[in-house]
Amino acid sequence: MLLSTVILQAAAGLSLGKLGAAIGAGIAAIAAGIGIGKIGSSMLEASARQPERANKFLTNAIILSAFIEGVSLFAIVVCLIAK
Repeated sequence: MLLSTVILQAAAGLSLGKLGAAIGAGIAAIAAGIGIGKIGSSMLEASARQPERANKFLTNAIILSAFIEGVSLFAIVVCLIAK
């Protein structure tokens, strides 16, 4: 009950666009964290199964993580600009 009261008070002071932008930026950040976690998990599992190819898996994981970070940063900037 207290959390909903705080959210409603915060929403009363902000416009609906700012609230939507904040929620969108939060979702983009959380989704990026989940995606990078899945990449790391898969990379560790693959390198445990084939240790001789661990360096290739690590390189691919770093490149994919950079792509996810770039997309999430772009999404956050778009959410904050589109208020």
